[in-house]
Amino acid sequence: MIWDWGYALEILPTLLLAFVKYTLVATVLGTIIAAALGLVFAIIRRTGVPVLTQGTTAFIEVIRSTPLVLHLFILFVVFAQLGLTMEPLTAGVIGLGVHYACFYAEVYRAGIDAVPAGQWEAATALNLGRQHTWLDVVLPQAVRNVLPSLGNYAVSMFKETPFLALITVPELVLTAQSTIGGANFRYLEPITLAGFIFLAASYPTALALRRLERRMQPAA
Repeated sequence: MIWDWGYALEILPTLLLAFVKYTLVATVLGTIIAAALGLVFAIIRRTGVPVLTQGTTAFIEVIRSTPLVLHLFILFVVFAQLGLTMEPLTAGVIGLGVHYACFYAEVYRAGIDAVPAGQWEAATALNLGRQHTWLDVVLPQAVRNVLPSLGNYAVSMFKETPFLALITVPELVLTAQSTIGGANFRYLEPITLAGFIFLAASYPTALALRRLERRMQPAA
């Protein structure tokens, strides 16, 4: 099969629309959910309340030990059987967000543990309340330390959005393979273009994260 530039340019707008409307939206919304929920998980685990801490830890371990595909299936198919029907994109965003929140929680935990004990002691000496200690002292330092790692997980989430095709979300790869490739029986151009779109979006982001990580390293 010979590459057809005319056909490639013809289908490119459709691929870009699928990328922006589904792949990019799912990644951005999933990252927001993961970042917020992961922080909640990390803080709960620091509270020391037995039931909350053990329950959250167990949930995180179960999610981290099972594949994303299973979570998507439960949200979209099993929940529908129980009467809770979701739109495919909604189920996909929630699945991505909850799945990666459990990884974010571990990153946050490492960042919080890395805050020097003297910072906690100084907050206590200044008679800062628990809320101000977390919001004004601990979390700014913790998030700053782990920001590159959080970004790396966001890139990983972006590259796993093709799994959303399993719950009928017409994201970039499904559009390339089925909507375009299946309709025209030409797969070379749409699949290749989809790969280049992923590369064009993820590679510069990865480079920026590496640069950010180097800038945040303490000076020797």
